[in-house]
Amino acid sequence: MSAMATRRAWAELLRLPALFTVPGDALAGAAATGLRPNHRTLLAIGSSLCLYEAGMALNDWADRAEDAVERPERPLPSGRIAPPAALTAATALTAAGLALASRAGRPSLAVAGALAGTVWAYDLALKHTPAGPAAMATARGLDLLLGATATAGPDHDPRARATAAAPSAAALAAHTLAVTVVSRREAQGGSSTAPLAALATTAALTRLVGAGTTRRPSVSGDGDVGDGGFGWRRRGRSAPGGSASRGSASRGSAARGSAPRGSAPRGSASGLAPESGQAPRTATPESGPAPRTATPGTAHRALRGALALAYAGTAARPLFHAALNPSPPLTQRAVGGGIRAMIPLQAALAARTGAPVTALLTAALAPAARRFARKVSVT
Repeated sequence: MSAMATRRAWAELLRLPALFTVPGDALAGAAATGLRPNHRTLLAIGSSLCLYEAGMALNDWADRAEDAVERPERPLPSGRIAPPAALTAATALTAAGLALASRAGRPSLAVAGALAGTVWAYDLALKHTPAGPAAMATARGLDLLLGATATAGPDHDPRARATAAAPSAAALAAHTLAVTVVSRREAQGGSSTAPLAALATTAALTRLVGAGTTRRPSVSGDGDVGDGGFGWRRRGRSAPGGSASRGSASRGSAARGSAPRGSAPRGSASGLAPESGQAPRTATPESGPAPRTATPGTAHRALRGALALAYAGTAARPLFHAALNPSPPLTQRAVGGGIRAMIPLQAALAARTGAPVTALLTAALAPAARRFARKVSVT
């Protein structure tokens, strides 16, 4: 087999176009914490890419007998890649992913370890059980939390940041669950139930990420965990150097986090600079800290709405066709659309939590994903 044929076989095994759906997990996780992406975010992205590709290789290794019957053109049953090579690649990529996560700190390594364990459990044991879709959804949610904990690093409370990112992780996991349920019938087809349920999930998530008020999540000094942009709050542990009381600032005390009269705030209550395009919070001794909800401009609202519509359009159309005619080709197309819809969903989640620059950066991955998907299948 020629070198070009070998490269194409590995591209098919690893489903390279699907890689473009991975960086948005870490970026959405960083946005949900209220922190700017940093070098640790890049480590999380690298770790996620390795663990994602490890799962792809391990998936085909575990399903090689089934694929020999249902999808004989796949790289392993067709003989283009030897099964031991696929298993070796999965092992090496897992080790590389964990090594990269460890560079971002112990909390990140813990999340990456849980993610790797979920991926291996899914591919080797859970995929064909009722717990399979939930395991896949858990993996995607953990991938977003990996970005949150890595971005926080040792300077911020990783547990509090992960809690702030939990709503975004849950939204991404819900979409993944719906797509995974549809994928279980992609080789046989024959059921409209899963595509219809996925359509309902898509509609609910579109409304969630496209409507409401943009909120910049934060973690205050008294351990009050921001809502991640989804309208809920939780009382957490006090962080070192926290404020004296919940919801108020000590009169005239600059050392306790309140700004002196007439001074401009340096960022949010947690000392984080807002992302470009966001108005800084203000606080006065008389009124206490300003609300964490900022009124977005027209452009920001338009961005959030456009990303929500892009998500709905990418996922809903092939799902609707699969619901009308649940044949294997249309079901596979619906799964592919659901995978590509991860990108606008991740971007919409970033915009929902008040990070328009991160949202645009994530959305910029979508054209490349579409272009490469025409050459190599994502399913």
